[in-house]
Amino acid sequence: MNISKTKKRWGLILLLLAVIAILALYPLPPQAPIQYYDRQSGLLKTEKVAGEKWLVWLYNNPVGEATLWALAKRKVVSSVYGHRMDRPSSTKKIQPFVEELDIDMTTSQKQEFNSFNDFFTRKLKHNARPVDTSSTIAVSPADGKILAYANISNSDFIIKGTRFNIFSFLNNARLAQNYLDGTLVIIRLAPFDYHRFHFPISGSVSPITRIGGDYYSVNPLALRKMTEIFCLNKREFTIMSNPLFGDVVMIEVGATMVGSIVQTYTGNFVKKGEEKGYFKFGGSTVVLLFEKNKIRIDDDLLINTLKGYETVIKEGERIGVSMLDQTVS
Repeated sequence: MNISKTKKRWGLILLLLAVIAILALYPLPPQAPIQYYDRQSGLLKTEKVAGEKWLVWLYNNPVGEATLWALAKRKVVSSVYGHRMDRPSSTKKIQPFVEELDIDMTTSQKQEFNSFNDFFTRKLKHNARPVDTSSTIAVSPADGKILAYANISNSDFIIKGTRFNIFSFLNNARLAQNYLDGTLVIIRLAPFDYHRFHFPISGSVSPITRIGGDYYSVNPLALRKMTEIFCLNKREFTIMSNPLFGDVVMIEVGATMVGSIVQTYTGNFVKKGEEKGYFKFGGSTVVLLFEKNKIRIDDDLLINTLKGYETVIKEGERIGVSMLDQTVS
């Protein structure tokens, strides 16, 4: 009797494993390419996505989605992987990564690295990213691809019909009230981008506020399935105060395989272009929130966003002008 029950139990287990295996291999739905505008040339280009098949599987396959819920979004997975990228043995991954994603290493301060994370968080040569120094201009805090919304309350976020929930994002109802009709800027850093982030304006800066969360991917392939990711992931923010731009919130958002967000700045007054910190391995995002009628975002960024496309941006590059300055056209 017991032998019969054991055989039946093992039969059910094997059947379940077979079903899981079949589901895991279930054909994935075709994905539209991630296209973006090159700001310099004005051309529409297609992004090469690191780990694209893995991302599509995680967010579009039933077994992948279960794996995402159980493991991939968890801090422990990203932390363990981050620690692996700190090991000297991880240097063997650098050259294939550079070649596969065509990373320009001529701007790096050094060419020899102690670990993959040492390479990933590399500093650039002086003036590799010229900063627009005009006090009336706000600049991009990072290299990446940018989306810009002049008025959050009138804009759909990422996918038409889905609104950006600023209350959940900031986890602070009183603070969120100040930005309900404000301007939203999102800079997405892909794994091949320079991963240090800088201050977009000069001014006084508040202490860091940290919000716990998960580690979902911030790649558009994931956002197509889960637009609430920015409100679920771990994030940190500071508030920069400036007479021309008011109180600007700068938020760093963690993501899958981001070992950690490291803040490197000190003091309570910062200069535009000064380094604020860096992300360890993984794609990540920096978000800026401006109060209503404080900044006029450059037209090309708004137009491209309205059409549903990101625009390539470099750290230090102009993104908008203070609306309090009447002399700038």
